[in-house]
Amino acid sequence: MTALVIVGAGPRGTGLLERIAANAAELLPPDRPLAIHLVDPYPPGAGRVWRRDQSPLLRMNSMAEDVTMFTDERSTLDGPVRPGPSLAEWARRPEEFAPYREVADPAVRAELRALAPTDFPTRRAQSAYLDWVFRRAVADLPPHVTVTIHRDTARRIDGPADGPQTVHLTGRALTADHVVLTLGHLDSAPHPRHAADAEFAARHGRFHLPPAYSADVAGELAALAPGEPVVLRGLGLAAVDLVALLTEGRGGRFEPAGDGPALRYRPSGREPVLHLGSRRGVPYHAKTGYRLQGPPAPLPRYFDAAAVDALLATPGPLELRRDLWPSMAKEVAFGHYHELFHAHPERTALPWPAFLARYDRCAWYSPERAALVAEAVPDPADRIDFERLDQPLAGLALGSAEELQAHLRAYVAADADRRADPAHSADLGAFLALLSLFGQLPRVVASGRLTARSVAEEVDGWFSGYFNSLASGPPGFRLRQLLALSEAGVVRFLGAGVRVDRDEATGTWRASGATVPGHTVTATALIEGYLPQHALHRTLDPVLRQLHGAGRLVEEQLADREHTHRSGLVAIAPADGRLLDPALGGAPHPRRTALGPHTSLRAAAAFARPRTDAPAFRQNDAAARALLRSLAALPAEVLAA
Repeated sequence: MTALVIVGAGPRGTGLLERIAANAAELLPPDRPLAIHLVDPYPPGAGRVWRRDQSPLLRMNSMAEDVTMFTDERSTLDGPVRPGPSLAEWARRPEEFAPYREVADPAVRAELRALAPTDFPTRRAQSAYLDWVFRRAVADLPPHVTVTIHRDTARRIDGPADGPQTVHLTGRALTADHVVLTLGHLDSAPHPRHAADAEFAARHGRFHLPPAYSADVAGELAALAPGEPVVLRGLGLAAVDLVALLTEGRGGRFEPAGDGPALRYRPSGREPVLHLGSRRGVPYHAKTGYRLQGPPAPLPRYFDAAAVDALLATPGPLELRRDLWPSMAKEVAFGHYHELFHAHPERTALPWPAFLARYDRCAWYSPERAALVAEAVPDPADRIDFERLDQPLAGLALGSAEELQAHLRAYVAADADRRADPAHSADLGAFLALLSLFGQLPRVVASGRLTARSVAEEVDGWFSGYFNSLASGPPGFRLRQLLALSEAGVVRFLGAGVRVDRDEATGTWRASGATVPGHTVTATALIEGYLPQHALHRTLDPVLRQLHGAGRLVEEQLADREHTHRSGLVAIAPADGRLLDPALGGAPHPRRTALGPHTSLRAAAAFARPRTDAPAFRQNDAAARALLRSLAALPAEVLAA
């Protein structure tokens, strides 16, 4: 019998299992039985990050109808499309989708029954959906494929490249013909800049929390005293989660403030005082709470396979901002204006065909494009402005901390209002076009044509942060809550360009920002309010640490004459995810594969939206088909079992 070990049974491992089930009939003959072993200490389907055992205050940042684990008619892959319900469709009538099993938690059952397609579910609701997706994937496997779940941790992998692999768990060892690492989001030892703050906190008896997953550190937050001044560095999703746990999670409550969407916060008295700041100084833009008002834009149009082929055919090194961004920006703006012209034509001054014909001919950085937009879109508020979106506080210098609070409250309120108003649905058009960029961007990075500096500073640096701030923001109600917390004095904004220094004399941290020159806040606790960024050379995952130490996998390292970039990602073959093995001269290991955010095949770290041709589906499908072909071709005399 052929054996496959998948280490990591969360969403990525589940997605791979679904693709194995979809492709097995074609690629794995009935006379080649396959035993699949899934290894994960956390529940299969949900895994660590999406496990049910976490606070009901923690929410998804996607609407229920925008989350799917299934391919559909827009998916471009070699294997068969196997449609399935989105989270919203499944929650509406779970008993109609086999294999049915009633959700055990009555609170989650009640949430699912009441869940509207445009609601932002709790992570516990998503956990229930992922549990069902996993059970469906198992049920869809053919009879000659079996699955065994091991609630255990993989510690070590060894074995020859041309023979069976041994996966050592905490309690036993598994022999496999192939091993796949779908490890999901991982932890690393603290970066030196965080280690210095941890040592400072230990010396002075202070509280310090390095980047972490909110569900894992909820208990540690109890060490913060009521009223304690805390600097929380970061204004993305992790920061929003931590604020919720430290306010509503301590007994405070939100209530309506009048007839509109505004909220008022009633403190419990047990909250610390949270000083929030970041590089941009503003929260991530809220997710839109509406659907497109016009027809979907035909994406991609400018940053498609043909455009990337042409770029890769040009001689010389490439840079993202110089060579790719003009097409990428034009694509995102196309999505924005397509929705504006089709859904809100009364706010445009040209017919869409006339606009598009001229827009097609314009270079992004050209007076002609700027003049066309000014002519066709009279209101500047209806035009997309990438620089303003990226740095809304750039050049702003205020005279006092109170002026900053007022300015940020107005900014947050305006952003929440805009993202809740379908009159601004062009923002959603831009968001969908932004997602489409990941259809080609990983291919450009994998080509090796970008300079090392561009990958470091522009892909992994600027664009990653820009994408997150525009596309990975919290639900709109979170910004309303942040506004209420600010008005209640529980949250204080620090502005942009935040700097945090250690004061050895007082054992405190001193935080300042560029928006209010000269203003400083003193705090007795420091929280790094953003998600951990995995780095292979500092990984805490035992399997990756063992393989790296043994020289059997390599961290992606890009180098040219001017720059060297260590991305922290595990280097894999982009075509099928095989691990690149230094012991094999850097060639792909024939029996080891890795998929997910810890690998060099970059993708948006988000669940797939229906009908967007999500790259993760193509990656999972390609890996599953390569695995099945490889396993089916193994001679019977060399099988692991």
